[in-house]
Parts: sequence; C-alpha cells; structure tokens
Amino acid sequence: MKRPVVLVLAIIGVVFIILAILFFAGVGLGPLNTIGHSGKVNHGSHGIRGSISAVIGVVALAGAWFANRRSG
Repeated sequence: MKRPVVLVLAIIGVVFIILAILFFAGVGLGPLNTIGHSGKVNHGSHGIRGSISAVIGVVALAGAWFANRRSG
C-alpha cells in the first residue's frame, strides 16, 4: 500500500538532487531561473537555490527510505 508513496518521494528526491546539481553548476534553467527575480541582477541566488533543492531532495529520499523500511 505504501509503494506509491515511496515511488513518488524517491522521484521527487532525485529530481531535486538533479536540480541542485544544475543550480550549483550555474546552468540557466529557463523559467526556473527567473523565479524570485524582480528585474534586477541577482548573482548570489544559484547557491541558495541549489542548497534548498539539495535539502528538499535529501529529505524526500530519506522519507522514501523511511516509508519503505516501515512497510516491510
């Protein structure tokens, strides 16, 4: 019964880890690159966004691991 929850959390975790890597690499992500910008140059935001993405990814993967461990 918890298998769909585990899969969704694992997919979310992997996607956010990939986003974190892309943000840390400085890759322009199109629409994601403009979130939070008010038209002025903002040079320090990639590190912050990468850190937040990494934390969300790790928390989602930990949640998937915990849910999978409890279901078996």
